[in-house]
Amino acid sequence: MAPAQDVVLEILPLPNGPWPTLDPFLFCVHHFDRYPAGNGSFGPKTGLAGRSIGQDFSGKDGWSMYQGDQVPGFPQHPHRGFETVTVARHGYIDHSDSLGAAARFGEGDLQWMTAGAGVVHSEMFPLLNEASGNPIELFQLWLNLPARDKMAAPHFAMFWSEAIPAVTEHDLDGRAITVTSYARPYRAADEMPAPPPASWAADPANQVTIWTIRMAPGARWTLPATSADCNRTLYLIGGDGVAVAGRQLPPRHAIVLTADADIAIGNGESECEFLLLEGVPIGEPIEQYGPFVMNDKAGMQQAFQDYQRTQFGGWPWLSNGPVHGAEPERFARWPDGDQQRPPS
Repeated sequence: MAPAQDVVLEILPLPNGPWPTLDPFLFCVHHFDRYPAGNGSFGPKTGLAGRSIGQDFSGKDGWSMYQGDQVPGFPQHPHRGFETVTVARHGYIDHSDSLGAAARFGEGDLQWMTAGAGVVHSEMFPLLNEASGNPIELFQLWLNLPARDKMAAPHFAMFWSEAIPAVTEHDLDGRAITVTSYARPYRAADEMPAPPPASWAADPANQVTIWTIRMAPGARWTLPATSADCNRTLYLIGGDGVAVAGRQLPPRHAIVLTADADIAIGNGESECEFLLLEGVPIGEPIEQYGPFVMNDKAGMQQAFQDYQRTQFGGWPWLSNGPVHGAEPERFARWPDGDQQRPPS
């Protein structure tokens, strides 16, 4: 076990854009947009004046259009060499890709997409409610792939919220702590969906962990130790007056911790929530340019050449950012036509 004085390695403020991450994670962003009522065409009823349409990350009035021009979101764009892990906490996301797959997920669902050798996809945020607001909250993580799997076949998996384990415990004073597990179960006996086969997270030895931890006011909890070779970052995404390993953690800060020590966490007077990311690092060179993540410049040049030549399968949709209808029904449809809906 690491000495107590060594468990805190760094404390970092969380910027408005992407948050700092450690190997095997490449990227983490938290979007929370308080969209207004919809206009009947899945966009905002409020006008778009004053926004840089196509590149609106302004947060004006509490929301952004991002790269959408009528519907907020991210129209078609390519990826190669890593995975996207998207947790849709509130609202809905419409996925479409160059393989012909499609999905609508939200309200706690997770989509795990292995870009691998290359895929083009869109992620749109349809504003379905025309009578009142359409808040959308999500985390998106980029998880690296090792060199041997950079060119794995593209794959996407849906983790419906009904199958994602959320464990509620109570401290000695009866205050609740809820741990929701998106990768690696909090309790070994908990059943949860498996990551895609080529994922670094597919091997339990890599101990890739994605949890949220919600603590009632005044609650006390201990984050259990794992292997010393893991990277571990805890992000305070809501709450204040929180102490981690004896250090006060300011609101909207991350704390980098040693992984082979139990970490005592004490909450303040308001509910708080953390995002935990940890895992064994891949430990390989990273060459990243925009949506491609390879190991060297030659691999990056090849990625651009392949995309220009093949468009990673082309775009089979009539628009750059398809929306999948007006009903808030979640579904997934794979390229072979197989369809899935959440369990009843």
